[in-house]
Amino acid sequence: MYLLFHKEECPYCLKVRQYMSDKNIPYISVVSKTDAPNRKILMQLGGKAQVPFLVNLTTADTLYESNDIIQYLEKHTK
Repeated sequence: MYLLFHKEECPYCLKVRQYMSDKNIPYISVVSKTDAPNRKILMQLGGKAQVPFLVNLTTADTLYESNDIIQYLEKHTK
């Protein structure tokens, strides 16, 4: 299972969400708004407030950057 931190208006986040939807990859959506509690969790997990941010809850792998996330998902999902 994956945890995806994103912003609704972010085109890079949309790219990742669309890919995951198209490939039927289940994930937990975490909207990361400025000054929201989720933002603090994002900072604790990744060290910066950048989105999209993917966490693989099974392996604890973490990734930023939409293209890197999509490449990771291509490699690690069937």
